[in-house]
Amino acid sequence: MPTASKTKCASRRRFLGAAGVAVAAATIVPRHVLGRQEEPPPSETITYGVIGNGARKDAGLAGNKAFRRVAVCDVDVARIGGEPDNKTRFTDFRRLVERKDIDVVCIGTPPHWHAIPCIVAAQAGKDIFCEKPMTKFIAEGRAVADAVRRYGVVFQIGTFGRFNKALRETHKICASGLVKDLKGVVDFAGARNRLGNPSLPEQPVPPGLDYDFWLGPAPYKPYNKARVHYSNRFYWDYEGGDLTNFGFHSYDPLQYKYAKDDTGPVEIEPFAEWPQHPDAVGVFRYVVLTYADGLRIVVHPGNKPEIAGTRTVRKEDLSPQDRQKLDALPDPPPLVQFAEAVKTRQQAGGNAESSHRTSTALNLANIAIRLGRKLHWDPVTERIIGDDEAQRFVDIPMRAPWHL
Repeated sequence: MPTASKTKCASRRRFLGAAGVAVAAATIVPRHVLGRQEEPPPSETITYGVIGNGARKDAGLAGNKAFRRVAVCDVDVARIGGEPDNKTRFTDFRRLVERKDIDVVCIGTPPHWHAIPCIVAAQAGKDIFCEKPMTKFIAEGRAVADAVRRYGVVFQIGTFGRFNKALRETHKICASGLVKDLKGVVDFAGARNRLGNPSLPEQPVPPGLDYDFWLGPAPYKPYNKARVHYSNRFYWDYEGGDLTNFGFHSYDPLQYKYAKDDTGPVEIEPFAEWPQHPDAVGVFRYVVLTYADGLRIVVHPGNKPEIAGTRTVRKEDLSPQDRQKLDALPDPPPLVQFAEAVKTRQQAGGNAESSHRTSTALNLANIAIRLGRKLHWDPVTERIIGDDEAQRFVDIPMRAPWHL
């Protein structure tokens, strides 16, 4: 495994050897906000490099005239458009991050490879566009959100459902505190449920793929083509199946809609086949996630379960007095799009903290499915209550030498 090179400016950053996790010596200001004479001002194109040039690659930025792609990295040489040159084509994401002319790192790797590149990018002063789900397990998400805040970079998750203006009235009602009891409210987040293969024979690793680097922090398993590239998402070591894959798209807007971006469910109840296979994602019917105020969000892969309750919170449900109070309150500010956030140094609408909360809820759903029992979660301490076995899924050890 390549080791990180010595930094040219120790006051700005230094990388931590083979583990690839940087230790920053100072907060870093991205180059495109400095206005140096030899560099373009903020009004000009934002440059980015892609880490993980597979099915998603730069789908969230491609075609947006505010951004210009200048480099690509992938552990599969076939996906970088030629032989690696450590200038525009890389096989080690750390070398790409070292390029000082890159403003944004776009992370399109499988989720087990989201956390470390996000943290390394943040410590190098790069803004981050990261595909969903945000991270493979919960403690990774907290580490990423903390790094984004600590180093003052901008983060956007690769889904945009929360930008829907139709969500803003309910968000305003819930954020105002006028409705404190949501026990009668049920909403639904759709997903899919494609399954992994529980019997994968070992196959030869194809030329050009660094399979050990592809596994990275994930446990070692013999190579099979189903483990890499798109179908990796159906194996627990790399993603959480379609529940975290497609589920993120539909759950994230509900987090914003009900003003839950700073909290999470307190009870998670699975309805799924059990026992689940330890390697391959299996069948689930639905999962009910209940918040402290009684709100229930049901994640399901189709055919909504029959669960009684109001589907949303509306202004019409308020008393005349509370409607007047609501009208007197300012409307919530519009969520900031990623390009604007990069240029103005605001946080984007799908920022790291809110994305961590969405990812946490879906990861909790998967933990409950895998263990076959109801879980109780403390969204303040971010720990599972009274279940040591389940808590071990919150902070899963990484395969050496990788670590947070």
